[in-house]
Amino acid sequence: MNEINYFDYKRAINIHDDILEISGGLPGVKDPGRLESALEFIQIDLYYPDFLDKLSELIIRIACFHVFNDGNKRTSIGLGALFLEINDFPDDVISHFITEMENIIVLLVDHALSQDDFYKLLGVMISGAPYPEEQQFILYQAYTIYEKNEKERELNNRA
Repeated sequence: MNEINYFDYKRAINIHDDILEISGGLPGVKDPGRLESALEFIQIDLYYPDFLDKLSELIIRIACFHVFNDGNKRTSIGLGALFLEINDFPDDVISHFITEMENIIVLLVDHALSQDDFYKLLGVMISGAPYPEEQQFILYQAYTIYEKNEKERELNNRA
């Protein structure tokens, strides 16, 4: 991959609005500065030298920093897919990314999956290769942590 293509703030807002139109949710940007910085910072090669670094950071900043009033996880997936698309990734890779991310993003936001492990999984995910045994174990551990967190939240809600 030679030159990396980016999208701007307005396109990110349009994607977010499209996602909410389809799936529902509270519209609006909670923190425009965080959205702008996420889109600008990934363009700095000194901080994010390769495509995977940029994609990972984009997804993390949107999903975990809650820049929108609602739909942050969904929008992070949508913007990640857009980033793949405008950088000429094949449709089957983008489709696989969307499908896999629907579960993985929840683990990331819940802190059941570390950012480092997310980065590794994302690299395999966009390569089109199956997850090696090590990544499968990481996912298993993350799901176990997530289920434990869910049980604790249920108990706290009952109290």
